[in-house]
Amino acid sequence: MANVTLYKQDGSQNGTVELNDSVWGIEPNDNVVVDAVLMQRASSRQGTHAVKNRSAVRGGGRKPWRQKGTGRARQGSIRSPQWRGGGIVFGPTPRSYAYKLPRKVRRLALKSVLSQKVIDNDLLVIDSLQYDAPKTKDFAAMLNKMSVTTKTLVVLEDGNDFAALSARNLANVNVINAESVNVLDVMDADKMILTQAALSKIEEVLA
Repeated sequence: MANVTLYKQDGSQNGTVELNDSVWGIEPNDNVVVDAVLMQRASSRQGTHAVKNRSAVRGGGRKPWRQKGTGRARQGSIRSPQWRGGGIVFGPTPRSYAYKLPRKVRRLALKSVLSQKVIDNDLLVIDSLQYDAPKTKDFAAMLNKMSVTTKTLVVLEDGNDFAALSARNLANVNVINAESVNVLDVMDADKMILTQAALSKIEEVLA
């Protein structure tokens, strides 16, 4: 099993922690990672685009001229699509872009990006983060002591609200709980920091 350095809350080292190879030690599968990223991005689209068709455009209630005898083409409404100011044909309408990949594929993609973080030495584990109030300054000092200055994903156990509040206002820091770990957030971060409790929760679900 792979081992990574375990840190204390003050940023100092506190030995090592053993990782589950079935979650953190697999061969990354780039194909399923791409599929998972495309799925997540598609599912996050709002899909609120819309245009007005001929029934929604204002006006056009009266036939512009009589059917026959004018020498011009027959017309039923000045809001038909061929008229300037008329309705749009086959325009976008509100829809959902969301779709689902098979569960095993989603899990394989998540394990792949987590394992890649271990391979790249971008995974940091902290024994615990306990604050009696939101303290952004203390959290920033801890990151500096751990030499973390790039885009960082902080994964916390559920209910650790003060730690989440301490980190969320820092630039380039994204905070989520262990149940919300996803491929896109892990890939988007240069470093991944998680507590031992969050590590145990991830391994409990994915192992």
